[in-house]
Amino acid sequence: IRIRVPGELFLFISKLIGMHSYKFFYMASSEVPNFPEFVAVGMVDDIQLGHYDSNIKRVELKQDWMKKVTEDEAEYWKRLNQRAVVIQQRFKVRLDTFKQSFNQTGGVHIVQNMYGCEWDDETGDVNGYDQYGYDGEDFIVLDLKTWTWVAAQQQAVAIKQEWDKDKARIEYHKNYLTNECLDWLKKLIFIVDSLILKSLFSPVHLKSVIKHEL
Repeated sequence: IRIRVPGELFLFISKLIGMHSYKFFYMASSEVPNFPEFVAVGMVDDIQLGHYDSNIKRVELKQDWMKKVTEDEAEYWKRLNQRAVVIQQRFKVRLDTFKQSFNQTGGVHIVQNMYGCEWDDETGDVNGYDQYGYDGEDFIVLDLKTWTWVAAQQQAVAIKQEWDKDKARIEYHKNYLTNECLDWLKKLIFIVDSLILKSLFSPVHLKSVIKHEL
């Protein structure tokens, strides 16, 4: 009998080490037919954790194992639902602000934002990002070395100057992107890895591997 280590295990081990990420994607839009005005998606590595949009108005978990995270964090998810509604309103304002910077009123326009952190578990390096795009082009990004905003287009300069004045918001980003985000990323990676490893070595899975190799 030859028992071959399943290919999934090699793939799993390769994902255990290296770069991991925990990030949110936000999108606010105007006059897009049959599409929510606001959408938010949370992801760890390539796994979608949750989804929120302006139609359903609540965070929907996309992974059953997320219950492992939420069973002791009920207050966190309560706050997350409340925060999602607040973020939706903020992005409506930002969409209007971005449109005004181009002297636009109506029409189809889209603001996109990627917000989160990355962690290399081999080197210990941590990186965060808060990046905005407008109508498919880079618009404004937070520089985590200087903790100031960088305008990617001329129309974003006035917004950069205004956002730089909001020190409380920058301090929030600094704490979240360098501390809280990393804590959640490590916790989620631990749970994901544990559940995948448990699945790979479950009796049912091993039996199917052995049967295949007979």
